[in-house]
Amino acid sequence: MLSWGQTWLAGLTWQAVASTWFWSGLTIMVYLLAVAVYRRSGGHALAIPVLTGGAVMVAVLVLSGTAYQDYAQSVALLKWMLVPALLLLAVPMRQQLQRLRAVWLPLTVAVLAGSATAIASTMGIALLLGVDETTLISMLPKSATMPIAIQGAQALGGAGGIVALNVVATGVLGAMMVPLLLRMLRVEDEVVRAATSGLVAHAIGTAREMQDGPTAGAFAALAMSMTGLCTAIMLPIAVWLMRCFMAG
Repeated sequence: MLSWGQTWLAGLTWQAVASTWFWSGLTIMVYLLAVAVYRRSGGHALAIPVLTGGAVMVAVLVLSGTAYQDYAQSVALLKWMLVPALLLLAVPMRQQLQRLRAVWLPLTVAVLAGSATAIASTMGIALLLGVDETTLISMLPKSATMPIAIQGAQALGGAGGIVALNVVATGVLGAMMVPLLLRMLRVEDEVVRAATSGLVAHAIGTAREMQDGPTAGAFAALAMSMTGLCTAIMLPIAVWLMRCFMAG
C-alpha cells in the first residue's frame, strides 16, 4: 500500500508542482513577515502571527479568486509537516521535566476544570440559542487541538468545517485575550500564563508562548496536550447528555 507521501507525489503534475511551490512559498513568506511584525510590536495581542498572517492570506485568496480547496491542496505538504513539528514540542517539555513534575497536581486539576467548563458553557449557550445538533456537536471541542477536535466531532455527527472554524477562532481569541485578562487580574506568573494559554488557545496559544522561552513553551504544550486528552474523553459523554436533554 502506498504511503500518504507516495500517493501525493504520484498525483503531482507540473502545474500542481508550480502551484505547490507558489502557495507554500507565499504562505511561509507571509507567516515570517507576520512574525517580524509581531516582534516589532513588542508582542501585542492584536499582532499575533496567526491572526495577521491568516488575514493577509484570506485577502490574497479573495483578490486572486482562488478557491480555498485549491489552496488547501497546494499547501498539503505544509500541513503534513505539522505532524513532526508538533512532536518537537516534547523537547522543551523534556527540558523542563523537573518543574513540570512539581506542579502536575494543580495543573491537572486546572485542566480538568477548564476542559469541563469549556464544554459545559458551550453546550449551555448553544442550547439556549436553539442551535441544531450538528452545529452544537461541532462547537463542543473548540478548546482542543484541530486533529482531536475534528476527528472527535465528526465521529459523533459534527461537521468538519464548522469544527475547524470554531477551533481557529477559539485559538486566536484565546491567544489575544489570555495575556490581557491575566494582566487585569494582576497574575504575573509565567507558568500560570503559559498553562492558561495552552488550555484555552491550544496550538495557537502554545506557539505564542514558545516565542517567550522554553519554560513557557513547555507548560503551554503540556496544558494543550492534557486538554486535548480531556476533551476526547469528555466529548462523547457531553454529546450523550445533550441528546438525552434534547430527547426529553
